[in-house]
Amino acid sequence: MNRSVLKFGGSSVSDFTKIRNIAEMLKHRVDNGEQLIVVVSAMGKTTDQLMENVSAVTENPKDEELALLLTTGEQQTVSYLSMMLNDLGVNAKAMTGYQAGIKTVGHHLKSRIAEINPETFNKSFETNDVLVVAGFQGINDSFELTTLGRGGSDTTAVALAASNQTPCEIYTDVDGVYATDPRVYKQAKRLSYVSYEEMMEMSALGAGVLETRSVELANNYDIPIYLGRTLSNVKGTWIMAQSDLLEKKAVTGVALDTHMMHVTISYPLPDNKLLTQLFTKLEEGSVNVDMISQIVNLEGLQMSFTIKDTDAIQITNILEKLSEDFNALDFKINEEYVKISLIGSGMRDMSGVASKAFMTLIANDIPFYQTTTSEISISYVIDAFNGERAVANLYEAFDI
Repeated sequence: MNRSVLKFGGSSVSDFTKIRNIAEMLKHRVDNGEQLIVVVSAMGKTTDQLMENVSAVTENPKDEELALLLTTGEQQTVSYLSMMLNDLGVNAKAMTGYQAGIKTVGHHLKSRIAEINPETFNKSFETNDVLVVAGFQGINDSFELTTLGRGGSDTTAVALAASNQTPCEIYTDVDGVYATDPRVYKQAKRLSYVSYEEMMEMSALGAGVLETRSVELANNYDIPIYLGRTLSNVKGTWIMAQSDLLEKKAVTGVALDTHMMHVTISYPLPDNKLLTQLFTKLEEGSVNVDMISQIVNLEGLQMSFTIKDTDAIQITNILEKLSEDFNALDFKINEEYVKISLIGSGMRDMSGVASKAFMTLIANDIPFYQTTTSEISISYVIDAFNGERAVANLYEAFDI
């Protein structure tokens, strides 16, 4: 019997009518001979509401207690969807991350999936046709519930597809992967196919369609991902190995990351002890540093780096504590910048992309404050008010 993994995001299950429509679609697929593992997120803005509730209770919740609370959102959705499927005559079972055997390691709120035993699903499919699994969560070696961080349900779905050796279908409120965000640039084209590495770069650089870890998992286990709009007949995007793609353009897409913060620290002396403590605390807090640059001269040390805005509280606490040990430390956290990036696997073999991007920004009076490159991407930190204009200028300059 054919087996597939499907994932539905929070906007797709935001009310009972939508959940019922999904249940009817799943019944149709079961009637056509499929066994389905269905991963769901919390309904709509449930997670945001839970976080608001926490802020009304305390400013400093324990990580393990916060993780325990946040997992309840997905548990509600799996229960509702399973109930509706059974009501339609489909043998379905709701499963928490713990019941699904999703073992995790690391930080309670940013844990990583360590292991999934496919036999758990083989046994459950003996009496069920649909297994509805709570995304975003798992259990660690101490039997504590953990969450997988931003986009964790995508990661859950791909990990389940890898462990069960099936394709993965991810459904959300967009038609697929676009060359850039159509809300920013209305003429953006939808891509029929994109490589794993291009999708990882797009996700890491702010495209926001899929979480980076989920694409990395798919790449590692060669699991094709289909991304499309929930209950739509519009063709979406397949994400697959680069070797399966025929056309390799220099630039495939433009990503705009508005969820970033630019941090600058200054110290009158080059001090390795300061840097050691800084990066140790960043690692302990699972704060991911992206773009980074450093200048050491007679005036001392200056370092700039970017992080996600979700780490705002953590970075502030880290730098304030460092200031207690290093009195001359000065730091600035700027939230008025954005990061714009060009992505394309063809950059490896085509010259002149970087110079053309520089010249495009300069010609349009868009200053940039930091830049970084990889084999298939170029990123710039620019003023937030120039973000959308920069997207349009670069998109048109490279005829994407």
